[in-house]
Amino acid sequence: MRGVVMRLILGFVPGFIFYGSVLAQSTPAGATAEFVPVPADASLLNKLSDGYQLDYKEESTHLPSENKKDYQDIYDERWKSIKERFDKQEIYTDPAAQAYLDALVTEIVSRNPVLKATPFHCYFSRSYVPNAEYIGEGIILINMGLFDRLSDESQVAYILCHEISHFILHHQENSIAKQVETLNSPEFQAKLKAIQHSQFNKRAGVEGLVKGFAFDSRRHSRDHEAQADSMAVVLMRATRFDLNGALTTLALLDTVDKDDFNTAAFLQLTFNSTSYPFKRKWLKKEVGLMGGTVQPEEGELSDSLKTHPSCPLRIKLLTPMVQSWNTPGRLKNVIDLSRFDRLRERFKYEVIEYAYVSDEYSINFFYSLELLRDRPNDPYLIAGIGRVLNGIYDAQKGHRLSKVVDLPGPEYAANYNLLLQFIQNLYLEDLASINYNFLTPWHPRLDHLTVFKTAYEQSAKTAAL
Repeated sequence: MRGVVMRLILGFVPGFIFYGSVLAQSTPAGATAEFVPVPADASLLNKLSDGYQLDYKEESTHLPSENKKDYQDIYDERWKSIKERFDKQEIYTDPAAQAYLDALVTEIVSRNPVLKATPFHCYFSRSYVPNAEYIGEGIILINMGLFDRLSDESQVAYILCHEISHFILHHQENSIAKQVETLNSPEFQAKLKAIQHSQFNKRAGVEGLVKGFAFDSRRHSRDHEAQADSMAVVLMRATRFDLNGALTTLALLDTVDKDDFNTAAFLQLTFNSTSYPFKRKWLKKEVGLMGGTVQPEEGELSDSLKTHPSCPLRIKLLTPMVQSWNTPGRLKNVIDLSRFDRLRERFKYEVIEYAYVSDEYSINFFYSLELLRDRPNDPYLIAGIGRVLNGIYDAQKGHRLSKVVDLPGPEYAANYNLLLQFIQNLYLEDLASINYNFLTPWHPRLDHLTVFKTAYEQSAKTAAL
């Protein structure tokens, strides 16, 4: 990897201009203030992407000579995935948010000399997924969908230390090496050859072989998680952060896939009007749409399907280390609690906006409704729901609904599946009338908002057709 200045240590990212940013605002987005998303800095994103592409090309020249094509194919795919994050403007370019993240990282790096000679770069991702990850080429992302669920800076510090540990321990590169080694091993090739020469059930044989390989990779990945957990606490120990942040974060991650949003009740409450009463059939599950009844998975497989598996075991393993090293005087918040809170607030909205501009309409719709439950007079949410319902109407009319709306499936939570079923059950006239009657009570009070006025006028036209 080329020798570059560690921009995160200096708290500076080329191309950032510190104009009146979101962290300078005293009033958070809410019931009385209109949320305004931070525009993506396309020029900066292109510059960053070009720089990382040079890293990728340099790294490609040092791949192992044995099975080099297999290595190159995997590294090519990894770079393609990284580049896509920049091309789709997933990386958040607000300068003040980046400066805050840099300050958190500086606390870690400045107190861990081993990190100072190792260039890596941390960014906020606009993704709603409650996750953080090292994606390659020294890039660590912490998703807004995870950040806005955290309670204090010590939890952010643990997450950053965990991902930094994946980076410095070369976990991703080691996994790639293991994958190439396994796929080219005599044992794997012999099994594959036997399946190819069998007369029957070739597909089932290949699926079984791949499934076995996947479970082996998952166990390997879990070993990496345990190592990253331990190294993260080692890195945190050198900082001023409360080490209990490691345990509280893992406890949070263990329940992060659970959601208590009562979709059915809120849909009926929100979209019931005198002019167009809510119809129970809109929530009816179509037989066969999801391939039959999906049974909940149990045991190891169920845990492996979670966004963050094995958290109780990871907590158990880390607890003695934390209790031994967590000296008095450590702080849950070291950098700036007020900035932390303002970012958490803003990110609740930024993920919704990004889902919309990324044509993930059903995701936008779900999170907008969930936030509206707690903030029923929020102008951004009201206007945004009108906007996305118009978008769903246009997509259905243009026979491209599947491009912007997920189909119900066993991989989704029950409350999200119910929303997807609701969308599938609506006819065009239902969508138009539901939206128009939802927006009408807010007209003309919110007409000063361009998004609302445009959404309302479009809904009025479609409802009149």
